[in-house]
Amino acid sequence: MLEINDFNAIRISLASPEDIRSWSHGEVTKPETINYRTLKPERDGLFCERIFGPTKDWECFCGKYKRVRYKGVVCDKCGVEVTRSKVRRERMGHINLASPVSHIWFVKGTPSRLGLLLDISPRNLERVLYFASYIIVEVKEDMLQVAREMIQEEYAARRQKIQKQAEEKRIELSTQLTQDLGGMETAQRSTQRQIEEEYRRLRDEIASEAEQLRERLEELSGTLADEDILFRGVTVVEEGEPINENTLDQLDELVEQELEVLEERRRRDLADAELLTDAERERKAYEATQEQERLQERLQRELDHLMREEKEKLEQLDTLKVGRIITETEYRQLRDIAPGVFRADMGAGAVRELIEKTVNLDKLAEELQAEIQSSQGQRRKKATKRLRVVEAFRKSGNRPEWMILTVLPVIPPDLRPMVQLDGGRFATSDLNDLYRRVINRNNRLKRLIELNAPEIIVRNEKRMLQEAVDALIDNGRRGRAVSGKGKHRLKSLSDMLKGKQGRFRQNLLGKRVDYSGRSVIVVGPNLQLHQCGLPKKMALELFKPFVMRRLVERGVAHNIKNAKRAVERVRPEVWDALEEVIKDYLVLLNRAPSLHRLSIQAFEAKLIEGSAIQLHPLVCAAFNADFDGDQMAVHVPLSRKAQEEARTRMLSKYNLLSPAHGEPIITPSQDIVLGCYYLTMVRDGAKGSGKRFSSIDEAMLAYEKHLLDIQAPIWIRMTGTLSGKSDRPVRELPLAADGTPRMLIETTIGRILLNNELQPPLRFRNRLIDKKGLKEIIADCYQYYTNLRNLSEDQLNEVRASHGNKHVQELARIYGSEMTAQQADRIKALGFRYATLGGMTIGIEDIEVPAKKYDIVREAEQLVADVEKQFRRGLITEEERYQEVVRIWQEATKQTIQAVKENLNPFGPVAMMSTSGARGNINQISQMAGMRGLMSDPTGRIIELPIKANFREGLSVLDYFVSTHGGRKGLADTALRTADAGYLTRRLVDVAQDVIITIEDCGTEEGLWLHGADDDELMEKLQVRMLGRILAAPIYHKETGELIADRNTEIDEELATAILASGQESVFVRSPLSCQAEHGLCRLCYGRNLATGKLVEIGEAVGIIAAQSIGEPGTQLTLRTFHTGGVASADDITQGLPRVQEIFEARVPKGKALLAEIDGVVQIVRDEEGVRTIRIVSTDVYTDEYPLGRGFSPTINHESEVYEGQVIAEGPGGAQIVTRLTGKAFIQGDRIIVSQEDHQERELVVPHNARIRVENGERVMAGQQLTDGSANPQELLELQGREAVQRYLVNEAQKVYRSQGVNINDKHIEVIVRQMLRRVRIEDPGDTGLLPGELIDSAEFRRLNNDIVSQGGDPATAATMLLGITKASLNTDSFLAAASFQETTRVLTDAAIQGKVDYLRGLKENVVIGKLIPAGTGIEKRIERPHEDLIGEMARMLEESQQAEEAPAETRRATPLPTPNGNKAPESDNDALLRARLEELLSGDGDNDQSDAEEEDNDLPAF
Repeated sequence: MLEINDFNAIRISLASPEDIRSWSHGEVTKPETINYRTLKPERDGLFCERIFGPTKDWECFCGKYKRVRYKGVVCDKCGVEVTRSKVRRERMGHINLASPVSHIWFVKGTPSRLGLLLDISPRNLERVLYFASYIIVEVKEDMLQVAREMIQEEYAARRQKIQKQAEEKRIELSTQLTQDLGGMETAQRSTQRQIEEEYRRLRDEIASEAEQLRERLEELSGTLADEDILFRGVTVVEEGEPINENTLDQLDELVEQELEVLEERRRRDLADAELLTDAERERKAYEATQEQERLQERLQRELDHLMREEKEKLEQLDTLKVGRIITETEYRQLRDIAPGVFRADMGAGAVRELIEKTVNLDKLAEELQAEIQSSQGQRRKKATKRLRVVEAFRKSGNRPEWMILTVLPVIPPDLRPMVQLDGGRFATSDLNDLYRRVINRNNRLKRLIELNAPEIIVRNEKRMLQEAVDALIDNGRRGRAVSGKGKHRLKSLSDMLKGKQGRFRQNLLGKRVDYSGRSVIVVGPNLQLHQCGLPKKMALELFKPFVMRRLVERGVAHNIKNAKRAVERVRPEVWDALEEVIKDYLVLLNRAPSLHRLSIQAFEAKLIEGSAIQLHPLVCAAFNADFDGDQMAVHVPLSRKAQEEARTRMLSKYNLLSPAHGEPIITPSQDIVLGCYYLTMVRDGAKGSGKRFSSIDEAMLAYEKHLLDIQAPIWIRMTGTLSGKSDRPVRELPLAADGTPRMLIETTIGRILLNNELQPPLRFRNRLIDKKGLKEIIADCYQYYTNLRNLSEDQLNEVRASHGNKHVQELARIYGSEMTAQQADRIKALGFRYATLGGMTIGIEDIEVPAKKYDIVREAEQLVADVEKQFRRGLITEEERYQEVVRIWQEATKQTIQAVKENLNPFGPVAMMSTSGARGNINQISQMAGMRGLMSDPTGRIIELPIKANFREGLSVLDYFVSTHGGRKGLADTALRTADAGYLTRRLVDVAQDVIITIEDCGTEEGLWLHGADDDELMEKLQVRMLGRILAAPIYHKETGELIADRNTEIDEELATAILASGQESVFVRSPLSCQAEHGLCRLCYGRNLATGKLVEIGEAVGIIAAQSIGEPGTQLTLRTFHTGGVASADDITQGLPRVQEIFEARVPKGKALLAEIDGVVQIVRDEEGVRTIRIVSTDVYTDEYPLGRGFSPTINHESEVYEGQVIAEGPGGAQIVTRLTGKAFIQGDRIIVSQEDHQERELVVPHNARIRVENGERVMAGQQLTDGSANPQELLELQGREAVQRYLVNEAQKVYRSQGVNINDKHIEVIVRQMLRRVRIEDPGDTGLLPGELIDSAEFRRLNNDIVSQGGDPATAATMLLGITKASLNTDSFLAAASFQETTRVLTDAAIQGKVDYLRGLKENVVIGKLIPAGTGIEKRIERPHEDLIGEMARMLEESQQAEEAPAETRRATPLPTPNGNKAPESDNDALLRARLEELLSGDGDNDQSDAEEEDNDLPAF
């Protein structure tokens, strides 16, 4: 049967409510956890035993059933199943929610998946979900029409009513006016009458008065008047005048006048009365008219208002669309306008209903496709985003409504435990608090709904339930985080997953390991390279179970219990058992931080007294360990396979070379170097100098008799040849009788002693051996003994006997490693011995201050004083003064170093330590004996005040204070750098973790040109760079043309020499950059494994090695550059670690260089304000020639302008010649030449501090740098393409590392750069079904296009994308790897919607799910196992089927076997099928040619 863990892919998707219920073992309805009196779980609570299983093995809650014999019984009393308590780690429960709630990941993520699907902005969606706005979920179209008609009818009636009221008012006004006018007529007549009567009375009065006066005058006629006689104030006769007829006439005249005046007044009064009446009449008429107009206006206003109201209501009805979001006020208005027409609701329930009713994925996809085709810019971008979500749902089979939860899963109780503390109190997981809030609110909501509570209360409770579920899933994502006691933020399910302390990084990728211990390390100088000293007490604890078993086997203890007691009491027999157990057993030693794979190595354990682990001194470099209190961890590999792997792959003596650069990493250092240097020094004039000896033995005899000093130069006759150059005289002698060369050489006893310890092929080295020389010895030894040409069959058989019959290359590697390990151990012993015998140590007297130092300082002070004087006189600027002072002191420091160097005694211990490379360098010695020199301040600016003293003389207070700046900065930088380098390594590992050597050869024709180093001293020599590469094309001798090596040949040391000797200056090699393997890399594109010096094996995790090789030296890189103040040149703005990050994150660099956008000629222009502009002018000339046949004549003039399609010549019969270009035409004899100039210009403004690299009139290519600084790789990709940007990234990274003296092979950087350029962005999807703007793996893209083309469809087009390592890691195909890297919730959200399948091709995803990684020995299993397992499985089935046939008929049962059509095959067919397939497989003719990809996708090939 297939195991439950035997799967090769894992899929993540949304869970439907049915899924959640199917996982559940019962509904949790109560918020209670445990009963605090009985300490037992409450029924139906969060720890309920009925739902989640018993808390004690094989015991139900009430105790009715105990013991394993009731296994599987469900107690009829308490309902608990009798089973193991560990089911409480896997059984889930569920909560039926009273109201649907949204899953916060799909709402609050960016972009909001739910919002994109429904085309609702995240803000509006949130308002709906949290009960602040309504969303329309249903509109009844038939009711809508009825409502529209009702509104129209209502408003028509209202209009009619208003018009009727207006008409009545108009009639009323008219009647009133008529009445008023009639009244005025009557009043006027009455007034006239009154006036007439009044004037009649006045006339009568005048007549009466006149009559009386006449009578008086008649009486007095003929007399003189004795007084004035007046008539109405007018004198008729004056005093003394006679009264006669004239007087009477005068009176008549006066009466006449008076009556005329009266008549005049009467007429005037009548006219005034009439005028007044007319005015009043007009006023009344005018007022009536105004009132009429006002009435009309009011009517119009009211009608308009009704029209508007009606229109608004109808428009509101028109906007009643499903999915529209409305406020509370709008909802109430609409409900009043159109009751029963629509239904709007709030909360997740409304959104879920909306999705179910309106989202038709197929239709929506078609609409969005059409929109993408027809729109541009932002609309197209949005449609693409939406289509991505829609397609994800369509392809994955997920339903969008599952983003809204109606059932909430409850995780198993043992994953959210509750433990009792000492004081009787309880500590509980935060999840329990969050679940309790959900259950409380859910129960309260159910109760409120049952009680028909007011809507506002129910709504508030629903919102609180939504918030409780949000807090449970992702606390703090929206609003304020829910906090527990003491303001501590509760950890939600999302927090359990993400971050360094989350499930992925804390528990799945980094587990605590049993059978391990740790202790301080001390040096073990007597150990062999593959051994370590393990303290007895520690070993006994680590190997306890093994010792117990051995005690039982030997009969010391009768059973395990007794054995355990014996071990605990440490009886004497225990130590013997431990010695037996530990013999040949390997343990793993690890020193944190594990920056590269050599930080964990296997050693044979040697039991020692004490408590500290002993470590071989030569492996310290690999572990980066020293003995100042470092600790190391020990791990015991338990299984036989783990032991075997530790022995063959991890044993320290097989890890001699560094995977980063292929040079030995077990190089002797410090004391060993000093001892060997001391041994190989020549001291002229020492005891016995100049003596001659006939042989080495004779010289050794003289030394043993104390006749010679170990460093005395002596002459020795010897046979054989020298290894490398000699630094002392050598004289050739005639050949020996057997033809062996002989010579007389000057050497020392020390050198003879050293050569005696070397393997015979490495002798005789007659030169001063320093650290570099020892490294060469180790490298030469490994190279010699791993080369098959140098090994005899006997030597190979010797390895076969101990290591089994392996591949001959593997045998050579093992033999070479063992011989090199022996060599290293011998050098170690020799070095330690003579470092001790030499007695070299350092004392204060060894440090002499050179007399020249004081003169140098005085001279510098004088120069500085001169500069200060020039500054005070204003001859130089402050900046120039500063720069000059710094330069003077730097020069003085250099001279001091030289003086110290000359003053050193070459045989003094200080000089020996420095020149041998054991410890220290001349700069440090100069600080002790010369001067400390300039220091920098915390910003990196150099302080112009130097420290003139040295440590021998001692520093003054000021000197010490100045030097503290640099010291503190160094410490702070180191701390920052370590964290930065660690994070960089993590990102690099993540981006390359799935790069494994998976196939032999990808068959690509592409490759990489390696050229000889230009003048760039940072680039390595061509010979070093091509070593270990595979030729991508045959290479020929430059002069003779003969074939030196064919394609796919590995370039080893010999071939590299031959290639250079042939005069070739560039080589075309295979490279990881051009590998076409679909997954991982192929062997040939990668080439040599630097850690073994042989072609890389399938299964090697080269991505991880690359990441470690780049990340491990990261801490050595400086964090910032020290620059000498002022304007830093653009070159050194960013260096060290920040520059490496800039390169691998593909960021726009600081101090970005300008790049030419087109090919052309440079013009540098400067305007009045001093702003510089680089103009690139490109002029291309195209010519077209038109021969004039017989009878043709030109229709244009020489050098005239012509346009495309213009007739330029005509011939017989109306024939014409038409130009294809627009330009100038030249008539030259019997032809016309048309020349077209294509003129392009680009202008670039140069930043004020940038240095221009090009000159006026210089021709530049697109992508060429115009100013100093670093190019933006994205621009370079656009302008020069993929290959240029690959080359640039590799070279730039190497520049940073080489400038710091760090050696890393190019191929490691190439592996990372390949991952950065793995993705392409789809531009036109063609018929592939991809989306525009989608990022896809280039191999997958090629495969899809090939499939489409083979089916006759249109292929997609895409542009190569350069992604930074962080972005590339998150865009990986494996969602498990991406989620365990960064942005866990976002990655899982996307993956769930898409229903992503992780095919477990990388390392991280396999570690996460607990499978062996598909690398190293793990990949062998992946390749071989399906075949072997299948044979085993079939053989078993065949046997069963035969047994079934032999069994009695009634007991026979058919063995089901799947057939291609899925039906069960008949039994006889079954046997035949099995037998045929078995024979086929055993004969080796089966489906063994299945590709890797197929094998990964199928657990078993189809029968």
